[in-house]
Amino acid sequence: MTCKSTKVAPSVDFDHSCSDSVEYLTLNFGPFETVHRWRRLPPCDEFVGARRSKHTVVAYRDAIYVFGGDNGKNMLNDLLRFDVKDCSWCRAFTTGTPPAPRYHHSAVVYGSSMFVFGGYTGDIYSNSNLKNKNDLFEYKFATGQWTEWKVDGSLPVARSAHGATVYSDKLWIFAGYDGNARLNDMWTISLQDREHACWEEIDQSGEIPPSCCNFPVAVCRDKMFVFSGQSGAKITNNLFQFEFKGHMWTRIPTEHLLRGSPPPPQRRYGHTMVAFDRHLYVFGGAADNTLPNELHCYDVDSQTWEVIQPSLDSEMPSGRLFHAAAVIQDAMYIFGGTVDNNVRSGEMYRFQFSCYPKCTLHEDYGRLWENRQFCDVEFILGEREERVLGHIAIVTARCQWLRKKILQARDRQRQKTKQDSSEESDEGATGGPRDIPGGSRPSSTQPLLEVSIREAEAQPFEVLMQFLYTDKIQYPRRGHVQDVLLIMDVYKLALSFKLSRLEQLCVQYIEASVDLQNVLSVCENANKLQLDQLKEHCLNFVVKESHFNQVIMTKEFEHLSTPLIVEIVRRKQQPPPRLYSDLPVDIGTSLVQDMKAYLEGGGLEFCDIILLLDGHPRPAHKAILAARSSYFEAMFRSFMPEDGQVNISIGEMVPSKQAFESMLRYIYYGDVNMPPEDSLYLFAAPYYYGFSNNRLQAYCKQNLEMNVTVENVLQILEAADKTQALDMKKHCLHIIVHQFIKVSKLPNLRSLSQLLLLDIIESLATHISDKQCAEMGSDI
Repeated sequence: MTCKSTKVAPSVDFDHSCSDSVEYLTLNFGPFETVHRWRRLPPCDEFVGARRSKHTVVAYRDAIYVFGGDNGKNMLNDLLRFDVKDCSWCRAFTTGTPPAPRYHHSAVVYGSSMFVFGGYTGDIYSNSNLKNKNDLFEYKFATGQWTEWKVDGSLPVARSAHGATVYSDKLWIFAGYDGNARLNDMWTISLQDREHACWEEIDQSGEIPPSCCNFPVAVCRDKMFVFSGQSGAKITNNLFQFEFKGHMWTRIPTEHLLRGSPPPPQRRYGHTMVAFDRHLYVFGGAADNTLPNELHCYDVDSQTWEVIQPSLDSEMPSGRLFHAAAVIQDAMYIFGGTVDNNVRSGEMYRFQFSCYPKCTLHEDYGRLWENRQFCDVEFILGEREERVLGHIAIVTARCQWLRKKILQARDRQRQKTKQDSSEESDEGATGGPRDIPGGSRPSSTQPLLEVSIREAEAQPFEVLMQFLYTDKIQYPRRGHVQDVLLIMDVYKLALSFKLSRLEQLCVQYIEASVDLQNVLSVCENANKLQLDQLKEHCLNFVVKESHFNQVIMTKEFEHLSTPLIVEIVRRKQQPPPRLYSDLPVDIGTSLVQDMKAYLEGGGLEFCDIILLLDGHPRPAHKAILAARSSYFEAMFRSFMPEDGQVNISIGEMVPSKQAFESMLRYIYYGDVNMPPEDSLYLFAAPYYYGFSNNRLQAYCKQNLEMNVTVENVLQILEAADKTQALDMKKHCLHIIVHQFIKVSKLPNLRSLSQLLLLDIIESLATHISDKQCAEMGSDI
């Protein structure tokens, strides 16, 4: 089914054979299975194939193919096939000579073939002929033919426990273990033409991951991601991305404290990682002598981690390592692995991904900042009096220091207006119209409020403003001296304006950017700006054994101020004792937290528009409404009502007060939690109000599918009646009839309208059989 852009609440289809369950409810929105659900599928029978770990799985069409691994005693080279539609196992048809039994190899799909590279072979039972391989085999799904590719020229060193993926018609191999040492080299080979194929070593640049093995790779947004793994004796939880076009590696900062998201998964190896949409999903592995079974999700766009909360009816897999995973359509399949007590598993699990569109809150407010539409404040900065435009609603919601400045400027503006016109009414002196507390309603010609800030220059202030709108800063060129110095100026402003979150962002960026080339410049600037924490970091960096000689031999050291040279020499001779603080880091408040507080009353004195719902006024903020809704943006740009009041409806329908408040929460801070009855009213809101995507609608659908209960069926019945969602109304009446004894005890039944009570009586009469009528008659 396709989604129709309708301005009224949508129709709802049901299976009315269901007595009181709502699992069968489907809105006119497309197939939408319960998301984040684990399902245990039939395990692999021993007569089909052994339980195993260190194997590979790939997805081709509607099937999962399992190759190799070990069963605890022997290495394997059988090929198993699992049909995801029939949920059935079989041995895949094969001809030709398959690869020798092996584990810790790699397998990828290209076109209609699977390619297997490398791995560890030999007899693990007798501990003989054990060696790593660098051979390349092709398996054709259509014919079942195994073929080894004989490639001329140089070859990658034989390896196991490496990473492999396909991109741009090529197989890419990264890192692994060669039997003596861990690697971090990269090789590629074209899979288009077998006759002319040759291996090529890639010249990598940037922050190349350390030599490592037993890690997963995944491709998302045209980049390859590597997470964690074993690096010598060290196990990390680092995430790296590789850009195929420039062959450039970047280590991705976590910043989880600053972004208000959970930390990344703890360090581990032997886990899996797959890509779906904009997300990377990490499952299992060995983490500090444990086998966790949480599913971690990384959002590539927002660079945040979260732990997925599975649906309540999930059948969770136990923790495991050296399992394998693949994606078919919108689900991940996990097979095998080593579970507790070194036991091999033959289990298959399916995880249903979330199909919700991403939250666009930060992007929408960021676009408002970039476009500078509907600006109502102008900041006059520094000695040169440079000017930067902004929006009072966003700035006052995010920064108390600037809020105070804006209030002072507004008071001065009112006093001036009062003095300029003695014939003016008392409106300006009393704080504005009574229906909008604390402020005068600006017209399209009202001048911008001017706010002077002498202690800030334009360039760092603009970076700070970008943070207020988006909760992040656009990281400049890493390590470049001028960019580091700019962020230091931003840090100074963050300290002055008491923006703890921005402080931490700046510190994290600067400390990560300090290197041998810029450390002295950064140290001198930190000294000048009295940024003691950054100065300490630079001094400690300089006196490190591996840095000291290189730094003092530079030209910059010759021109360093004498007091700083003295500090460096003394610190080298007698390092200060390390001070450890148990005090938690103040990470400040997030954009979501600030906008929530603003809607709940913190922004009342800055309201500049009235939303009328059935004649009842609700003060709001033009800039916020315009940032999040193309409907309001067009209205305020072209058809701004003279009286500053806007009637609220969704098409022809007026939502309930409760549903309207739910919509405002979504607009202001992206909240989608609401009672199910609100979801009926708001299902069509994304289309009518022009939100950036249909995320709200997706949540409304899920909310209705999962949460219609005996306890709330009367509220949903009322909402369905008001929105003319006739199928939903019919479904509610169906539940009421079959659960009437329970429903009759609900206090809300007595507050229903007379017409709805008649509908319930009529439904009861329709569903009472002749036999029941006869029984009732005999009782009488």
